[in-house]
Amino acid sequence: MTHSGLAALRGEPSYVWRAGQERRLQMVARWAKLEDARVLEAGAGIGMYASQIRRRYTPDVECFDIELERAMEASKETPHALVAAAEALPYASDLFDTIISHEVLEHVESDRVSVSEMVRVLKPGGRLVIFVPNRWYPFETHGHYWRGSYHFGNTPLINYLPNAARDRLAPHVRAYTRRSLLNLFTNCPIQLVMHQRIYGGYDNIIARMGDRGRKLRDMLYRFEGTPLDTFGLSHLLVVEKKTASA
Repeated sequence: MTHSGLAALRGEPSYVWRAGQERRLQMVARWAKLEDARVLEAGAGIGMYASQIRRRYTPDVECFDIELERAMEASKETPHALVAAAEALPYASDLFDTIISHEVLEHVESDRVSVSEMVRVLKPGGRLVIFVPNRWYPFETHGHYWRGSYHFGNTPLINYLPNAARDRLAPHVRAYTRRSLLNLFTNCPIQLVMHQRIYGGYDNIIARMGDRGRKLRDMLYRFEGTPLDTFGLSHLLVVEKKTASA
C-alpha cells in the first residue's frame, strides 16, 4: 500500500519541511521543553518533527507509527523509531519530558485510550502538545466518501453538518470542538496549560499566489487569540502531567 493509498486510513504525513511545519515546531518549543529533553513524537508518519528536534535540540528523541513503511522511513533520521499503536505504547511509565502528537488523534481507533497512554508515559511535570483538526474549520481536509468511493482533498462545510450526516461523509476521521477535545482527558492526572485554535501554513497557496497568498495567511494569523480563531484549521492544546503532590 502506497502513502497515497493510506490517505483515507491514516492521513498524509509531512513529506517536506516548509514554513507551516516550522511555525508549529516553534509553538512546541515555546510551550514544552525540547533542549536536552527526552522527547517522543507520537504517530510520527515519516518522522519529520522527530528529525528536526533531534538535529536542533536533543539527541534523545524517539518516535513511533502504526505503519511499518512509515516507521522504517522515520528510522533513517531517528534511530529509535518503532512500529506501535497509540492505544498500547511500548514505553515505560513516566519516561518522556515532552510528547508531540501532531494531527494523529483524529485517525486512531480510540482517541481516549491513546490520550491516556500518552499521559502514562509522560513524566510528572512533563508536557503533552497536541494538534488536531478543528470541527469549525470551513473545510474537511481529509477528503470524504460519496456513494462508496473515497475522494481525496478539501471538502467544504462537511463538519458543519449534524454528527449523523457528517460521519456518513467522513467516517474515517474525527474533527474536534474544544469541549470534545478536553473531554478526552477526563480522569487523567493533567492540568491545562493552554488551548487555542490556529490557522495553517498555506504553503501551497503561497506558492501559487505569491504575495497575495502571503497577505491572506498573515491576516488569518492575526485572528489567532481572538474570537475569529473559532474557524482555525487546528486546535493547539498543551497539558502538563501533575506531580504526586499536585
